[in-house]
Amino acid sequence: MKYLLAEQEKEYLKQVDRLVKEVKYGTITIVIQDGKVIQIDKTEKIRLK
Repeated sequence: MKYLLAEQEKEYLKQVDRLVKEVKYGTITIVIQDGKVIQIDKTEKIRLK
């Protein structure tokens, strides 16, 4: 199944992709309201050895 993405949706995906590559340990949370992305949170943890 193919999906046609709006430019804004493509930008959200680029941002999430960038965050995933940046975070070594942590979480990325995408908040959706009424079927639309309204917030992207990044929580990064630093591992102390």
